[in-house]
Amino acid sequence: MLNSIKNFIQLTPEFATSGQPTADEFTAIAAAGFRHVINLAMPDHPQALVHEGALVTSLGMNYIHIPVAFDQPRKDQLRMFCQVLQFIRHEKVFVHCIMNYRVSAFMFHYLTKVEHRSERAARSPMFEQWHPDEVWKELLSWSAEDIGLNQ
Repeated sequence: MLNSIKNFIQLTPEFATSGQPTADEFTAIAAAGFRHVINLAMPDHPQALVHEGALVTSLGMNYIHIPVAFDQPRKDQLRMFCQVLQFIRHEKVFVHCIMNYRVSAFMFHYLTKVEHRSERAARSPMFEQWHPDEVWKELLSWSAEDIGLNQ
């Protein structure tokens, strides 16, 4: 059932990413052994799931919401995301937004700047269909120092 989730990618053994899951798909996510859900979508997006946090926690998973405006992602949000993932990196984490674009860019930074993986290994297959605009190109160019990860 995980493969039916919009733009689902099993990026690493611990990290899966996607667009917005449905309520039933969150049940499948929990059944697959994920312990944490991180949501980067804005809560007022028309496709956002109302009461997602309550649903996720009722399924026994932890819920972390870092709402990132698609037209204005911030360095502090990316830093927080990387710090949270670093803390829970040995457990299964499911990260989503609406389309898996924000997540792909944030995961790229985490995997290259924190886990020191190659850019090739950190690049989600989502980049084959998503062509970042200037805002996201700039975000992808940020260094660890820009993000505040070397403090």
